[in-house]
Amino acid sequence: MVQVVESRERPALAEQASESFRVRWPEFIFHDEVSRACIPKVERYFPNFDLWLLEEESVVAGGWGVPLSWDGQPASLPGGYDGALLASVSAFEAAERCDTFCIMAAAVAVEAAGRGLAGEVLAALRDRALAAGLGRVICPVRPTLKSAYPLVPMARFASWRRPDTSSVDPWIRTHERLGATILGPAARSMVITGAVADWEGWTGMVFPETDRYVVPDSLGLVEIDREQDRGTYVEENLWMRHR
Repeated sequence: MVQVVESRERPALAEQASESFRVRWPEFIFHDEVSRACIPKVERYFPNFDLWLLEEESVVAGGWGVPLSWDGQPASLPGGYDGALLASVSAFEAAERCDTFCIMAAAVAVEAAGRGLAGEVLAALRDRALAAGLGRVICPVRPTLKSAYPLVPMARFASWRRPDTSSVDPWIRTHERLGATILGPAARSMVITGAVADWEGWTGMVFPETDRYVVPDSLGLVEIDREQDRGTYVEENLWMRHR
């Protein structure tokens, strides 16, 4: 039987959870400066929105999110993942009232994949948000298959459908099965920069000249500037809203 708990209730399992979930994302994702600055505050401000699914005291899935203020209009959505973090931290520190919950991430341990646990995590987060009086639930979704099509704009990719009209992307499908709808692209969801050597270390590639490159697990292109010793990656995600 799967049990939903707050991560702070099982501190001894933190290392296991980190190892299980970290492999789900490419290394460069963990070098977003906005995230690095905000995550320690998020962990202090919103521990009740950091959930794990346990099975016999083993973390099999987890997810977290943050509260923020949003008027329900797509045009006023935060820029994406980074924007949601900044808006949430700013609202908390200014003691502003929040009305929206933003699901920031959800993951399933590799050994527990294929059991529908991702949907359970999303549902648990949504229920926790509604119980806290947050009437809107949104998410800057990072589609699973988008990295196979880095040259395709997110809006076009999100429109691709299977014969049964469901999304070609399994992560978008998971959200849609829970009643979520697409609001539109989050064009600058994350911005990750680093020296050329950093990018070579993060990706296992070499970048011998200034150009735009496809790198493993990126949703778009990484711009390498050898003269400035700089690599820049702007990740586009997909805003979705849950009922």
